[in-house]
Amino acid sequence: MLKYQKIARELEKYIEDNAMVRGDKLPILDDLMKEFEVSKSTITKALEILEVKGTIYQVRGSGIFVRGHNRKGYINLLSNQGFRQSLKDFEVSSELLEMAVTMPTKEAATNLSIDMDEEVYYVKRLRRIQGQRLCVEESYFKKSIVTYLNEQIVSESIFDYITEALNVNIGFSDIFFHVGKLNKKEAGYLGLKQDDPALYKESIYHLVNGEAFDFSRIVYSYQQSQFYIQANNYLP
Repeated sequence: MLKYQKIARELEKYIEDNAMVRGDKLPILDDLMKEFEVSKSTITKALEILEVKGTIYQVRGSGIFVRGHNRKGYINLLSNQGFRQSLKDFEVSSELLEMAVTMPTKEAATNLSIDMDEEVYYVKRLRRIQGQRLCVEESYFKKSIVTYLNEQIVSESIFDYITEALNVNIGFSDIFFHVGKLNKKEAGYLGLKQDDPALYKESIYHLVNGEAFDFSRIVYSYQQSQFYIQANNYLP
């Protein structure tokens, strides 16, 4: 994890630990530079992360303020860190359905920009919120980058493991959505009926250098899922 990413996390924890709410003011830029002993550009990058996530907003000449207008139980559709952060006040658990070192599907190989004979970790999980079935997630991780996974890791947060244990610096993601109907297998996992409506989300996650390392597909239960998007920089 890069320095500015660590600072962004620490600032989020500071906001949470101090029970800061919408409109509360954070320390000024100079004070943050002294606190973390880093340059202005590093603090600026950390603040940019929080601004994009909707955690803060900045007013030129006035300071840095907590945005904090999220609704509990709503998942940030554009989050680059999974949905545990959005659902931190809820019990979120994972049931491993399948894990294997295998060759990618054609779709996965295309999205990861790899050959069909390059090994990947395939992980399929059922995610629950408060014990209720929330979604089914399938992921293909490029094994040359995500070199090791086990049942304990995938039952918790894979992205925390990737950034903290493997020291992989996640950069950005491309996210695609469509609404469809559940097939028989998906419905069985989610405890719903075939042809019930569902939101499908496909994500390609990249390192800071642009290399794709994870292609994921999530099918959300319409009964348990609530979403939000925080927009920035209004353009007429």
